[in-house]
Amino acid sequence: MRFRTTFTVAAGASALALLTGCGAADMTKQASPFANARGAKTVTLSVQSWVGAQSNVAVAQYILDHKLGYRVDTVQVDEVPAWDALSQGRVDALLEDWGHPDQQKRYVEDKKTIAPGGDLGVTGHIGWFVPTYLVKQHPDITDWKNLNKYASLFRTAESGGKGQLMDGSPSYVTHDKALVKNLKLDYQVVFAGSEAAQITQIKQFAKEKKPFLTYWYAPQWLFEKVPMTEVKLPPYKEGCDTDAAKVACAYPRTPLRKYLNAGFAHSGGRAAAFLKKFRWTTEDQNEVSLMIAEQKLSPQEAAKKWVDSHPDVWKRWLS
Repeated sequence: MRFRTTFTVAAGASALALLTGCGAADMTKQASPFANARGAKTVTLSVQSWVGAQSNVAVAQYILDHKLGYRVDTVQVDEVPAWDALSQGRVDALLEDWGHPDQQKRYVEDKKTIAPGGDLGVTGHIGWFVPTYLVKQHPDITDWKNLNKYASLFRTAESGGKGQLMDGSPSYVTHDKALVKNLKLDYQVVFAGSEAAQITQIKQFAKEKKPFLTYWYAPQWLFEKVPMTEVKLPPYKEGCDTDAAKVACAYPRTPLRKYLNAGFAHSGGRAAAFLKKFRWTTEDQNEVSLMIAEQKLSPQEAAKKWVDSHPDVWKRWLS
């Protein structure tokens, strides 16, 4: 998820594999048949694979289709390649970016091929988390300075005799390898491979009340099912993560933002105006995410259910 960042946290066509992490296959070379289609009421949305991002797209797609009369296509793209696709007009909008200042400078400030689409209304945060049931046994485990004392609790077959720090996909924004090295922690970063795999492992650990230390992010519906407590890392300060190899601080809290293809932002009509106004809360996003992830509704079904019960929210986006 992030950022990073996720928190990928994740709607689109029902055929998409759900809950597969803050990253997916690079689809930038597969231009949408609808992107930049002249004269046609079509919109193409980039959809990341984490459930929070899928929820954004599901609701936006439903409203564009059922309330504004647009035909909507979705393209699943990794976080960084999504910027290339957006710049090239292969997709019209990206609804949840967790902070990529290098891409923003390149495409928004320098090339001006991408335009800001406003805040999503949700603040994202990446961190290290342990299950709350473990904190009750070892209250001081929530301070990074004490992690080495408990490293043996987190050993797994994959961590090579060290404590395991579970990450999701290598495509996520993560400083965890640098953090482990720079904070001199006796831990090994082990990638689950995707959000789905990470969730499966967390649920299994929780079911057996086993210790685990994991990279995780908010907003994320799993906190509702598995209570977790954040481990305090050295405080984040502006610029402490500029050099990826030297990072020794916590992840920042990041207002999640939307971005539009510059041409679409200028001439996208009611669709572009709607997407700029699309703004909801963490609670709204989690409500849809829970329907998709836990109740096993399709993204379209979850979006319809949310839209039917929250007209006071989405009607503001159309005014």
